[in-house]
Amino acid sequence: MMDDEKRNAEPQLGSTAAQLGPSVAAKLGLGVPVPVPVPRWYSRGYLPHYDDVSRLQFITYRLADSLPQSVLHSMEAELVELPDSEQASERRRKIESYLDAGMGCCALRHPAVAAVVQETLLKFDGEKYQLMEWCIMPNHVHVLIHPKIELGRILQSWKSYTGRWALARNAELGLGVPGKAFWMREYWDRYIRDERHLLQTIEYIHNNPVKAKLCQQAQDWPWGSAGAPSPSSATPQRKENS
Repeated sequence: MMDDEKRNAEPQLGSTAAQLGPSVAAKLGLGVPVPVPVPRWYSRGYLPHYDDVSRLQFITYRLADSLPQSVLHSMEAELVELPDSEQASERRRKIESYLDAGMGCCALRHPAVAAVVQETLLKFDGEKYQLMEWCIMPNHVHVLIHPKIELGRILQSWKSYTGRWALARNAELGLGVPGKAFWMREYWDRYIRDERHLLQTIEYIHNNPVKAKLCQQAQDWPWGSAGAPSPSSATPQRKENS
């Protein structure tokens, strides 16, 4: 989450239902939220994070080698030339462009690895969060959730098992993962502000493989929710892609 999002977030504390309006909230099955802990800002490293279990959260996490430090340093050097008000949005645009270009080993391109990551997302659905949408790209993952616990704990549950699983099979599967880290320690999170922002986020998640020229239609991508039953539908369990 970047500085402009942080400024916008602080005065807008409220329930998910209030954010989205009654029609969308009812469709998503969110109902009336129970009292929740006070939202808080925190940081475990470079990026600030915003914890509020009453809000939908759009999360992106990536492989450790997907953005080399040299690229990040070069990007930051370019951003300082822009006005402060434009830096956050331009930073996001550049990072998304780099990730979609397929930098690094792209271990998530391997079907076995993508399947394990997807199974892990589905495993904790209904327990630690309500899983709304997701997309597993070759070197990063987009997820839209309604969290029930702190984001840091959720990310740890996603990364710990999948990272160990992939590293243990690095040579066997020919993943080409350099070093001992599979996932980047940090992640990006953006809370959903309103119904328009929600629809834009869902469209972005669905169309990311199409934009990256990995498939022609969003529903053709096997490692995402575009072709799966809606998480907010009456279907009690979503079938996992094979």
